[in-house]
Amino acid sequence: MKYKDYYQVLGVSRKATTDEIKKAYRRLARKYHPDVSKETGAEEKFKEINEAHEVLADTDKRAAYDQLGAYRPGQDFRPPPGWGDRFGGGGAGFEGGDFSDLFSQLFGGGMGGQRAHGFRAGSQRHAPGQDTEARLALSLEEAFHGAEKQVNVDGRSLMIRIPAGVLPGKRLRLAGKGQPSPYGGPHGDLYLNLDIAPHPHYRLEGKDIYLDTPIAPWEAALGATLTVPTLTGQVRIKVAPGAHSGQKLRLAGKGMPAREGHGDFYVQLTIVVPDKLTEQERSLYEQLAKTSDFDPRAGFVKG
Repeated sequence: MKYKDYYQVLGVSRKATTDEIKKAYRRLARKYHPDVSKETGAEEKFKEINEAHEVLADTDKRAAYDQLGAYRPGQDFRPPPGWGDRFGGGGAGFEGGDFSDLFSQLFGGGMGGQRAHGFRAGSQRHAPGQDTEARLALSLEEAFHGAEKQVNVDGRSLMIRIPAGVLPGKRLRLAGKGQPSPYGGPHGDLYLNLDIAPHPHYRLEGKDIYLDTPIAPWEAALGATLTVPTLTGQVRIKVAPGAHSGQKLRLAGKGMPAREGHGDFYVQLTIVVPDKLTEQERSLYEQLAKTSDFDPRAGFVKG
């Protein structure tokens, strides 16, 4: 029996994901569909592509195929002993014959140009339309709460529902929202690559949200109760005496929502001093400077 390298047929690696296999198949199916292709040997190539896709897109068939091992395309081989038994196909009946007969006997159904992504060569159901990619910028509030956004893609205006908690770099797949098929098949898919615009107050790091929060020197020294804005409303938070710049106060679960656990919200303190001092404020600072023995540079090397 001659070995067929289905991964090579689709032009993908043996570690390819299901989505990568599907994408490669759709691209090649459009190129070699016998109703439209002018390539030499397009019909045979199309059947070969369908056969490869039917095996690699099916979890059980792909596992069975991978168990055969890897050989050079066209190399003679025999299935390993007990190969059919491991996949419920029996241990005999695999001598000679066509390569695709292995899977027909093992799983039933046709191969080589039969079912493949819902259409048959030469039938009325044809290749799907082209997938489309687009970018969409969101505000942090839209990404946090979810939103309905109008998107213009290829001259079409689409209303898209953005789920709550999406993060930068997220890729949303919208089935059937891509290009129409010129051959009467289903539409392709639309892939939206999401960006989140910088926010004037909040900073997004992974699923966590940071708010740089200024506090006065006396609030840092004596402690204070602050009211800070979050994306779900105002929150009161206590600052313990002796706070310092850069200190983070954590509000658990107040970050970006997610199925596997919400992020956290961090109030990051920054000590600021008044730009201008009244005479009384200046006098109090001068008095503090005279009476305090606090040395903020005590750790410096004395030269």
